[in-house]
Amino acid sequence: MLKYYEVENFRSFKQKTRFSLEKTNYKVLEGTNTVHNLLKGALFVGANASGKSNALLPVKLLLDMLFGNAMLQFEWNHCLFSLNPSMTMRFVFDIKGSEVDYSVEYHNDVPSWRELLKVDGNTVLERDNSYAKVTFTEKKEYSDIQPDTLFLREIYFNTRFRGNQILQDWFAFLSASIYWDLYNKRGNAYQSLNIELKKYLDEHGTDEINKFFEEFNFGQQIEYGNQSKKNMVSYLSDDKPIFLKRDGIEEPILFELESTGTQNLLRLFPSFFHCTHKGGLLILDEFSSGFHNDLEKLLIRYFMKYSDNAQILFVTHSTNLLSNSILRPDQLYTVEFDKNGSRIKRFSDEKPREAQNIEKMYLGGVFGGLPRYED
Repeated sequence: MLKYYEVENFRSFKQKTRFSLEKTNYKVLEGTNTVHNLLKGALFVGANASGKSNALLPVKLLLDMLFGNAMLQFEWNHCLFSLNPSMTMRFVFDIKGSEVDYSVEYHNDVPSWRELLKVDGNTVLERDNSYAKVTFTEKKEYSDIQPDTLFLREIYFNTRFRGNQILQDWFAFLSASIYWDLYNKRGNAYQSLNIELKKYLDEHGTDEINKFFEEFNFGQQIEYGNQSKKNMVSYLSDDKPIFLKRDGIEEPILFELESTGTQNLLRLFPSFFHCTHKGGLLILDEFSSGFHNDLEKLLIRYFMKYSDNAQILFVTHSTNLLSNSILRPDQLYTVEFDKNGSRIKRFSDEKPREAQNIEKMYLGGVFGGLPRYED
C-alpha cells in the first residue's frame, strides 16, 4: 500500500510537497480506517483552482506511464511558473512489510531522465538517461534505453520481475488501481479489468449492485437484458439496455433517462467493488459530481469498512465528509494556491480532538483551504 508520495515543480505544486498516508497518533481512533499503520485513503478539499486535482495526478501519471501510454509526458506536467528546470516525483510503498521507494526526475532544459528504485533501502535500479544498472536481472548494465520511456516499465514487461516477489507484489497492487474523473465520466483501469458498466454486467450480472441497493435501502433495482415489461412501459431490444425500477412503481426506466448522480453511481460501481474487494488504488476526481451528501458518506464508509488491501484518494467539495465519524483528521487535506503555487495542510497538524466539529473548524478557517470571495 502507498505510504506517501512527494512532488516538486509538478503542475501547480512548485515547492516540494509530501502527501502522506501514514497514520498519526490518534489513540481514540487507533484502529479506524487503517491497515498495518497505513491509512485507507485521503480526501482533498479546497477552493476551485487551488490544485486539488493536481494532488491526485502524480499517482495517475505514474500508473499511466507504467501500464498505459509508454511515452513520458513530463514536459506537460512541469510547473509553468517555476524557473527550476527539474521536476521530481517520489513514491514510497509498504509491500507486505517491505519498503519500495521509486523516484523519477526530469530536466526540461536539456531533456533528461533519472530513475531510482530502492527495496528496503537497497538500490536495485538506477537509470541516468540511456544508461542504467539493475541488480535483479541477469544483465546488470544497460546502455541502449529508449528515450522518453520509463526504464522500470521496460524491465517489467521484459522480465515480469521473475525471482523478485516484492516487486511482483508491488506491480500487482499498482496494476489493480483505477482512476475516475466523474465530472467528465472518464475512467482508466490498469490491468485486463474492463470497468465499463455493460461489460461488468455481462460478466457479473446484477446481483452485487442489487444487493447493495437492498442493503442500504435505495428503493430501486437494476435490470439488464433484452426486454423489460410492466403495466404501462415495455421495452424489447437486441442491445440489452440497462433499466432501473423503483419500489412501488416498477415501471422500467432506461439508464439514459436517469439522473446524472444515478448514472455516475452505476458507472462507478464496477471500479468501486473491484478496488474494495481486490485491492489497489481508487483515485476519484470530482467525487461530488451528482451525488447527494448522504450518498457520498455511505460510499466512503462502505469503502473504509470493507476494503482490506485498497486505498482511496479523492477530491470533493462536500464538507459534510469532514467528520471524525467518517474520516480521521490525518486523512484530510486542504489545498490552497498563492504566489508560491499550491500547498497543502493536514488537518491532524492542528491536533483536533475527537469531540470537535472539524467541518465547522474548516469552515471557520482553522485549516485554510477556503475561497476568499467578497460578499
